[in-house]
Amino acid sequence: MAIGAFICGCRGPALAPDEIAFFRESNPWGFILFKRNVDSPDQVRKLTDHFRSMVGRDNVPVLVDQEGGRVQRLGPPYWRRYPAARRFGELYRADPLSGLAAARWVGRLIADDLYQAGITVDCLPVGDVPQPGSHDIIGDRAYGAEPEPVALLARAAMAGLMDGGVLPVIKHVPGHGRARADSHLSLPVVDTPHTQLARTDFVPFAALADAPMAMTAHVVYSALDGDNPATLSAKIIQSVVRQEIGFAGLLMTDDLSMKALAGPLGQRARTAIAAGCDVALHCNGDLAEMQAVAGDAGTLGGPALARAEAALSSARPPREFDSAQIMSRLGDYGGRAGIELL
Repeated sequence: MAIGAFICGCRGPALAPDEIAFFRESNPWGFILFKRNVDSPDQVRKLTDHFRSMVGRDNVPVLVDQEGGRVQRLGPPYWRRYPAARRFGELYRADPLSGLAAARWVGRLIADDLYQAGITVDCLPVGDVPQPGSHDIIGDRAYGAEPEPVALLARAAMAGLMDGGVLPVIKHVPGHGRARADSHLSLPVVDTPHTQLARTDFVPFAALADAPMAMTAHVVYSALDGDNPATLSAKIIQSVVRQEIGFAGLLMTDDLSMKALAGPLGQRARTAIAAGCDVALHCNGDLAEMQAVAGDAGTLGGPALARAEAALSSARPPREFDSAQIMSRLGDYGGRAGIELL
């Protein structure tokens, strides 16, 4: 059966009959979880197992946004509370090697949490580089305000995730750090010249161009395409993301239900796929909206299918590790890494 070129969520902690029927018919490439879908470790594992048995693919990716800080879907009392990315940047400025080690170790701890729950993809790391005056929607989710440390710390976090059998998604390409609006609520417009974007915003993504997956930004860059946000822009995806930045992996949209985008959900999906995104992401669990996305996203084929298969084939079994030893090492930093133990 053909695989749908989309990723979607569900309404609650278990699948309803109408969702099961839709997923079996549409066969989405992957699924994504939010806090509304999370009660306990056993419940999450049952849900992720259900996703896979329902579509008949053992390797179907199950995604989550588990960054730490403000963006963490799995948390206490069952899972550790992790620090925001900025904390690693602060540690890096004081001691670069310690900052990089902490970012990798925390990535490994996060991967262990997710892998045990049947979650195989984390929408981490954030490669955005915030600038003065930008909206706080990125804020402390970024590792810092300079592109080189952001790239290094993001690379470390990626390595930690992959050591634990979890695939990373770099976001939000080609850069959300200059946005002066929250793309969940409205469409940001960035008027920075192309040359300046290339010197700052693009740098972390170019350094991470070998990542298996990336997520687009719902941002208009007037110097690149004054009419369309990156998610819907063939100019940006083909000329900037694929060529200038050099990203060759699977490219997914940010959530199509965000208010930065206009028009019917099906039209958004169709335009994003036509622009060069490989899969459309829809997150809010609204079944009618998911049906519209599925209907217009189409099925995976050609280069998009090859990139999807390559992304999944890059996963490796978790390496052995000692979580207590990692926590002890993090504790040696005097709490600067911001880990809160259970």
